[in-house]
Amino acid sequence: MTARQIKPVVFILALLPLASIAAALWLDRLGANPVEAIIRGTGDWTLRLLLITLAVSPVRRLLGWRWAPGLRRMLGLFVWFYASLHLLSYLWLDQFFDWQEIFYDILERPFITVGVLGWLLLTPLALTSTNAAMRRLGRNWKRLHRLVYLIAILGVLHFWWLVKADVREPFIYMAILALLFAERIRHGVRRKASAGKGSSLQPKVC
Repeated sequence: MTARQIKPVVFILALLPLASIAAALWLDRLGANPVEAIIRGTGDWTLRLLLITLAVSPVRRLLGWRWAPGLRRMLGLFVWFYASLHLLSYLWLDQFFDWQEIFYDILERPFITVGVLGWLLLTPLALTSTNAAMRRLGRNWKRLHRLVYLIAILGVLHFWWLVKADVREPFIYMAILALLFAERIRHGVRRKASAGKGSSLQPKVC
């Protein structure tokens, strides 16, 4: 199996949450507060897809799925897509583009502050996801895209502060993110150890 073969399937699967929200809206099944349901739904899937994107490398290492990294770019763009829908839903459906009220909301409500900050940090990653941007930025491309880890922390924090009392669901996301961080740290330590052993085996030249 190759990434090219599985990409159409992943593309369709990534659009299913949006289709589900749209169908529920059309059929009037979003409950008593459809605006909140839309904002919450797009936000939930932003965070879920972000964690799935971060899980690509660990999955490749653990299961040997060499095609998995080929999906990372598309998944990352879907993260930005759902994050943008989430933000747009808040700006339009909740605040009706009342920029003064939005400005005060961002300043006074910490979960909105970190949410907007997360989107602002995510946008440059989406804009530099092309091969041309990778070539142009060189090593700086990897440095820039390491922001995804900070964005993930902000995403979990945004959700945690939003729900306030019942933190069971954000706690699950936090635990998953912690596991992903732990796996990345473990892999980095093992790689450095392997590199150190390899260099120690090189013959010394006098």
